[in-house]
Amino acid sequence: MKVRPLNDRVLIKRLEEEEKTKGGIIIPDTAKEKPAEGKVMAVGPGKRNDKGETIAPQVKVGDRVLFSKYGGTDIKLEGEDYLIMREDDILGIVE
Repeated sequence: MKVRPLNDRVLIKRLEEEEKTKGGIIIPDTAKEKPAEGKVMAVGPGKRNDKGETIAPQVKVGDRVLFSKYGGTDIKLEGEDYLIMREDDILGIVE
């Protein structure tokens, strides 16, 4: 199934968080937080300004991004968990 986000929305797949800390402590599933980092899977064409012109998005497919923990909407496609959010909710691109 292919998904094409509309306007300035972005489809993101969360990246899994580490099972261990740098010190070697194993983190149980109950103590893990939702990761706030993901990979961009699809990008909409961009949002429109007051003149009706489309403003191209700054992120592209394949970018690793940081986003707010509680931003976006969780969706499930073909058994995989994804997040769809506005580009404004993305905090930065990891290079």
